[in-house]
Amino acid sequence: MMKVAVIGASGYVGAELIGLLIQHPKVELTHLLVSENSDSCGLHFSELHARWLGICDVPLQSFSQAWFEQSVDQLDAVFFATPHEFSAQWGASFVAKGVKVFDLSGAFRLKDATQYPTFYGFSHGDGKALASAVYGLAEWNAQQIADANLVAVPGCYPTASLTALKPLVSNNLHLPGAVISVNGISGVSGAGRKASLATSFNEVSLSPYNILVHRHQPEISQEASTQVIFNPHLAPYKRGLMATVTVPLAEGVTAAQVDDAFNQAYCDSAIVRMPKAWPKIDNVAFSPFADVHWQTDEKLGVTVISCAIDNLLKGAASQAVQCFNLVIGEDSHFTLLPGGQHV
Repeated sequence: MMKVAVIGASGYVGAELIGLLIQHPKVELTHLLVSENSDSCGLHFSELHARWLGICDVPLQSFSQAWFEQSVDQLDAVFFATPHEFSAQWGASFVAKGVKVFDLSGAFRLKDATQYPTFYGFSHGDGKALASAVYGLAEWNAQQIADANLVAVPGCYPTASLTALKPLVSNNLHLPGAVISVNGISGVSGAGRKASLATSFNEVSLSPYNILVHRHQPEISQEASTQVIFNPHLAPYKRGLMATVTVPLAEGVTAAQVDDAFNQAYCDSAIVRMPKAWPKIDNVAFSPFADVHWQTDEKLGVTVISCAIDNLLKGAASQAVQCFNLVIGEDSHFTLLPGGQHV
């Protein structure tokens, strides 16, 4: 049994994560924490998230330096569902104490520290932690994740975008030097639980935002090893995310080569599915799956790929559990498949 804490237990991602961990047979969930000044401190988890009433009635504790000093030696792993600055400040402190860290913020995703002031609004002072962090795209970095002490769990948009992109770029089927277009659409839960006029259902209409300056653009480009233009859109529904990626192909690449690249990448995956039609949000919402479909036009020399995921699960919590499973020596999908399937 791994003794585990979750920091940031009151938010949407934290709640999904706790829901997965309390059902994990190799996890003892010992601490649920919120920020030091949170109004949720002292409440039971199930008072905030009533679907877990009678299942997880654990009180929420306040994170502090004193808590860290008293509790860190009792932990094997910690999940951060916290603001980026918090993770950047505390992640390495847990690692130094021998605790495995799974960070769901953006604090360790970018390898270039100079990008943090531009895309995250703070200066990252821990270059050593950035260098050691393993990017937690479970289907592509399984061995590195298994050996990691600090896992940077990808963002929801990058998870869908890279799941669509990696089979092509890893096989050098894309046109060198071409800019790849990524269009993403997410439900409002991606903005978090805190109330905001911008994400109120009375105000939300399908609309693009943060074009050319979104923080996930450098993350996708970094992990795809090629330049992308990322166009995010906010949609008036609760959860789910779609990325549609347009990839110019290298000269002479055939549709059969593209098909082979995807089939080789995902034919044995329990999480990434390849439906025979374009994916739908409803088919992946409330599940850990990523559904990927593609079509190639050889005359135009282009492949278009769509990937649908649940932004709170495959885009955050369930992928973090995939990474945890790899670290403890299990298949990444252990405990995650619907119907109680573990294998």
